[in-house]
Amino acid sequence: MKVDLIIPTYKPGEKFKKSLSRLSKQTRKPDKIIIINTEEKFFDKNFLDIYKDAPIEVYHIKKEDFDHGKTRDYGASLSNADILMFMTDDAIPKDAYLVENLLRPFENPDVAAAYGRQLADPKKNYIEYYTRTFNYPKESRLKTKKDLDTLGIKTFFCSNVCSAYRKKDYDSMGGFIHKTIFNEDMIMASKLIEAGKIIAYTADAQVWHWHDYRAIDQLHRNFDLAVSQVDYGGLFLKVKSESEGVRMVTATLKHLASKGKFHLIPKYITDSGCKYIGYKLGKNYKHLPQWLIKKITMNKTYWNF
Repeated sequence: MKVDLIIPTYKPGEKFKKSLSRLSKQTRKPDKIIIINTEEKFFDKNFLDIYKDAPIEVYHIKKEDFDHGKTRDYGASLSNADILMFMTDDAIPKDAYLVENLLRPFENPDVAAAYGRQLADPKKNYIEYYTRTFNYPKESRLKTKKDLDTLGIKTFFCSNVCSAYRKKDYDSMGGFIHKTIFNEDMIMASKLIEAGKIIAYTADAQVWHWHDYRAIDQLHRNFDLAVSQVDYGGLFLKVKSESEGVRMVTATLKHLASKGKFHLIPKYITDSGCKYIGYKLGKNYKHLPQWLIKKITMNKTYWNF
């Protein structure tokens, strides 16, 4: 199968440099890398000297034209590969087997999408290191429509930090939604699930990826997440979501206490509270004034009607 890797970039830095270096050492290299860069002035052409194993195409867009779904779909339109692989510019392959392992589930013709495991460094962000185990456990699994009753919204979980889609299935769903504040990957996954396809979580396709968000950043991010679910609707409005968050919070607090990391508990409680507030505000954003929405959102351009 031919695979093209699509990476949206914005002010790419050392993580992107390291990512390209590790991509050049893969046992199965992408046949082409397509970079959709926001703002040409922030792109260092020297990055292109790092990876010489396959063609790299760079396309520049303006900041006001960036959209999580539309920009990635633009990259997809530039590919004729069997498999569309996506990464973010701050995701770093853990080893030389990332691409090889991410492609393996597609040997099953009913698998339409696959996504990899995201790892956080416990020395740099212990809380995220632990909470990642909820969305990215050690065990791989296949998810279908039959899992909706047990997994709820996690049935649709899929992350374009490291993902791949069978192009014919991607195209049959109309590609990523073109106007979305966030969450284009889970929206696509929900459509594939509803169409009877399989989403593969591939635990041995691993990338280093974590954030150092402040509590207020968590509020902004979860607001946009909830807005995306409300605006798209569909199965997102029919499955449970908050209960999974409560389970994760409870387990994390117990874990921090058991490890004697009591100093991290206040931060985690504050972060979790802001996540919940942001999510609830997002779920009810249609009742909020525009000035408040502009204060809460991460993506102000989304609201420019």
